[in-house]
Amino acid sequence: MTADAFSSPWNDAWKERQQLRRAPDDAAFWDERSKTFATKDAPSPYVTRFLELAAVRPGESVLDMGCGTGALALPLAAAGHPVLAADFSAGMLGVMEGLAAEQGITGIEAVQMSWEDDWAAHGVAPGSRDVCVASRSIATSDLEDSLLKLTAVARRRVCVTLTADDSPRVDGRALRAAGLPRQAGEDFQFAFNILVDHGLRPEVAYIASERDVTYATPEAARDDYAAMVRHAAGPVAPARLEVAIARMDAWLDDQLVPNERAGQPDKKGVPEGAWRLRDPRVTTWAFLAWEA
Repeated sequence: MTADAFSSPWNDAWKERQQLRRAPDDAAFWDERSKTFATKDAPSPYVTRFLELAAVRPGESVLDMGCGTGALALPLAAAGHPVLAADFSAGMLGVMEGLAAEQGITGIEAVQMSWEDDWAAHGVAPGSRDVCVASRSIATSDLEDSLLKLTAVARRRVCVTLTADDSPRVDGRALRAAGLPRQAGEDFQFAFNILVDHGLRPEVAYIASERDVTYATPEAARDDYAAMVRHAAGPVAPARLEVAIARMDAWLDDQLVPNERAGQPDKKGVPEGAWRLRDPRVTTWAFLAWEA
């Protein structure tokens, strides 16, 4: 199945939406982020739930597209699955291979490959893997093409996650407190409708992912959240923006508390700041799976 066979109107809507978003990250950006992106504490509750829902059968081969530092690839390979782990960031792949070596995990083949590449040229041919997974990694301009590439490679099943609520880059609670419109993040709806248009029947489940955010100072937290509000507000009158930021400040004053773990390494090994939010930020991910 290829995108050439039929073009979904939902993909056109997706492309329009992508043009309004931040410019796509490039490999160099993720190479740099890989230095603090390790998954040494994996599997996380998110990973555990993803693998439960994926229901990969014993011995099945897997393509993990956009694998990052191996949050899924490492536990899958440890469970005996041959994993082809693909990412466009050499830095991410390097961290994953280092973690695999530390943990004595074999069975992972790493390939530097992007969503836009010719996958067959990288040895990823149609029908070459039993299961394809893409965890929080579909940030492409052509969603339809990406979904159908996964479908073509999979012999049995495809599993992906996309946002089902606020973007992980924003804190919807702060925006609502500021009186700003909700920042829609239901990316999975585009994917669902594209798949249905192609005669596929995706199942949907939801995974809540908590993230603790810490800051060195209250001023650093306010700067971060004020930038978030300015971006969400767009071109509005200065007076209205000042009111929104003041409302956000009041919410943040209530949320910021001293962090009892200040200086200790967080889940990615980075020292935590002296201040934290009382309640963790929660991103809801939609898990979509369909038979290939």
